[in-house]
Amino acid sequence: MTAEEMRLAEARARTAHWRRWGPYLAERQWGTVREDYSPHGTAWDYFPHDHARSRAYRWGEDGLLGISDNHQRLCFALALWNERDPILKERLFGLTGSQGNHGEDVKEYHFYLDSTPTHSYMKGLYKYPQAEFPYARLLEENARRSRHDPEFELLDTGVFDDDRYFDVLVEYAKVTTDDLLIRVTVTNRGPDPAPLHLLPTLWFRNTWAWDHEVERPQMNGGGKASGAVFVRAEHPGLGRAYRLYCEGEPELLFTENETNFRRLYRGENTYRFLKDAFHDYLVGGEKGAVNSVPEGTKAAAHYRLHLAPGQSAVVRLRLSDREPEGDPFGGPFERLFAQCQREADEFYATVIPARLSDDAKRVMRQALGGMLWSKQWYHYDVRRWLEGDPTQPAPPPERRRGRNQDWTHLYNEDVTSMPDKWEYPWYAAWDLAFHTIALALVDPEFAKHQLILFLREWYMHPNGQIPAYEWAFGDVNPPVHAWAAWRVYKIEKRIRGTADRGFLERVFHKLLLNFTWWVNRKDPEGHNVFQGGFLGLDNIGVFDRSAPLPTGGHIEQSDGTAWMGMFCLNMLAIALELAREDPAYEDVASKFFEHFVYIACAINNIAGEGIELWNKEDGFFYDVLHLDGAIHPLRVRSMVGLIPLFAVETLEPEIVMHLPNFSRRMMWFLQNRPELRHCAVRQDTPERQTRRLLSMVHGERLASVLRYLLDEQEFLSPYGVRALSRYHQDHPYVLTVNGQEHRVQYEPAESATGLFGGNSNWRGPIWFPVNYLLIESLQKFDHFYGHRFQIECPTGSGRLLKLWDVAAELSRRLTRIFLRGPDGRRPVHGGAEKFQTDPQWRDLILFYEYFHGDNGAGIGASHQTGWTGLVAKLLQQSGE
Repeated sequence: MTAEEMRLAEARARTAHWRRWGPYLAERQWGTVREDYSPHGTAWDYFPHDHARSRAYRWGEDGLLGISDNHQRLCFALALWNERDPILKERLFGLTGSQGNHGEDVKEYHFYLDSTPTHSYMKGLYKYPQAEFPYARLLEENARRSRHDPEFELLDTGVFDDDRYFDVLVEYAKVTTDDLLIRVTVTNRGPDPAPLHLLPTLWFRNTWAWDHEVERPQMNGGGKASGAVFVRAEHPGLGRAYRLYCEGEPELLFTENETNFRRLYRGENTYRFLKDAFHDYLVGGEKGAVNSVPEGTKAAAHYRLHLAPGQSAVVRLRLSDREPEGDPFGGPFERLFAQCQREADEFYATVIPARLSDDAKRVMRQALGGMLWSKQWYHYDVRRWLEGDPTQPAPPPERRRGRNQDWTHLYNEDVTSMPDKWEYPWYAAWDLAFHTIALALVDPEFAKHQLILFLREWYMHPNGQIPAYEWAFGDVNPPVHAWAAWRVYKIEKRIRGTADRGFLERVFHKLLLNFTWWVNRKDPEGHNVFQGGFLGLDNIGVFDRSAPLPTGGHIEQSDGTAWMGMFCLNMLAIALELAREDPAYEDVASKFFEHFVYIACAINNIAGEGIELWNKEDGFFYDVLHLDGAIHPLRVRSMVGLIPLFAVETLEPEIVMHLPNFSRRMMWFLQNRPELRHCAVRQDTPERQTRRLLSMVHGERLASVLRYLLDEQEFLSPYGVRALSRYHQDHPYVLTVNGQEHRVQYEPAESATGLFGGNSNWRGPIWFPVNYLLIESLQKFDHFYGHRFQIECPTGSGRLLKLWDVAAELSRRLTRIFLRGPDGRRPVHGGAEKFQTDPQWRDLILFYEYFHGDNGAGIGASHQTGWTGLVAKLLQQSGE
């Protein structure tokens, strides 16, 4: 067992709190729903970036490559100033949803390079320009551009020309659960000497301004230690005092984490020393902005650096709950740091296959490191947020009829896995399900905790709905929670050699509530054909499927019905596993078997009315529009028509024979419902036993869908499967109803519409979560059919492959996005030459939200390591 595995075991047994400190700061707290107290939910405008340096946050903190404790009482991060910027760099800058020509977007370069599951070692990098940061130009140029233009990026401004920037590398290492070593290495990459002010900053989240008689924490200048100065921080909730030791004799600055009402609102300040004091002190030259008495709730060590070309400077700090013996930065400091790095390497040697190339190992480790850096402490009490705080002005009454009004039971105060800590610094339910698959490779306990958390009473709605995300908890995401729980269960069983049946049973009971919610709310006519709205696929449809149709009528959704078929089979698999030891689960397994069969038949013949979501003429699944008594198949070849492939499972004879009650009921059902029998394809083994394939698609229909999927002029890209067929590039789908034209056209990159904010696009790009499910589904089909089912891959190539090999081919195409090709270029970096050729940039991998449908370039949120982190699982299971 490696040292990191021992730490994980201690954390699991609760004998050591290795998870207390981690990268739990957001990259952006401003512009979030939690901080929005406007009448009509205009979150971006209510709390803009310009307010962030001067205004105390209510619900959380943000910072640059920082850390906090697991309740975010005490925070640490970096602040920087190059003597040219108009503001102190304390947090990442980006455009809001209305400022970007393709929605919100961070305009910085930061990289999550490494982390262990307990954060015993972490490494992150920020590239800070030496020229004035072009805030205004980024705003003006992106405002000038249309949705048909590419985004204007920070590299495009020229601030990195001639390498005039600093590499700011921060590393953390844990000696004990509460003794953290911090090393900041700043390197001048430019051709000239350049100044830099480095301010490692320690502060308390403001927990005292929102209630009466709350004890205020306190920091003070503790004096000097051997070769260092230190700040002492004491918080009643932490139960102990911490010290931040700062090597050398930097100037210690103190202020309060309090709002500057005069700057923001021209009001009177309650406190003399304010949140933006360090900015005023450095950038504004106001020496009186900081407290001359070394005390407050926010402190920083001010290091003045002046670096020659190529020169590096190392600043060492130590955050600890104990007084070190002797010099806190003596010989043991570097030895302990090296030990933590070595232990991280040893741990990842057990996770990353040795057969991978060095480049693939680097991609996999950065993917997993990014997953672990993307944890964030998330706090949101909806009732308190709607009603307001007793010490603050009452919120506008309109809010009680606005966003999340039906979720007053929701109380979140947990470390959760985020899609992207700048662009999406809030959880998203279906994203998180995919996160857990990659996280389970390194930390099954955390993956299970995340899945359990969203089913607890303070998350899940009393009616059984799982919260979607803070912008609209009531939005409907695909029901993938059961799938994730089943996969995490099996991954952990493979890694540890033991199965956590208690976890599986625990989630199963709560998932029954969620399944019932789906059946009662999303099958309004009781025909086993499900609606659900956009279902995470944003702009994929002809219409916004979450809103009333502009045409009137309603849509029967192929993907909604298919997702529910998949949900049934996931619940069936879990029930069968639990029934091995508890026969009581056989009855509920029978329920899910029969419900799946009804859904599978309904997708082909709604309520026996001959209305099929399967289009015989095209050999593909479509949504169907019901309007004025007429039925219109919406003949858009999209991921909507591929999702029925996800609902597939094999019933093996060795499972069924050990469950007599389930077996008897299944046989009775198939014998007495002959019209439904075709939904359970039978195969007899040489041992005269029976295997059954449960799927929505089989035989010729399976072959037909796969011919589209594997056609390079349709769905198959060199880099995976597109969300919309390339056929629609030259053949856009156009529907004219009541004189209004509705159009869907292949767009391989950013969206040209403002639907869902315009910052995501399902009309052509490649998305990892659905590609991963396609690969898994093909493997399941192959498990049943084996060599008896082969298909041309690519379509028209004449090369016949079994479905397992097709799955492997898709996996290789997806991993190719990140790997350096024979020309030395990574498709993910697209046309960004600095990323492609510069030795200081080319091995820094960004895991984007989605990817160009034709060339594989990364698009959307640049740190969506969450579900794009699935590339780690693909490399682990299928290699390169």
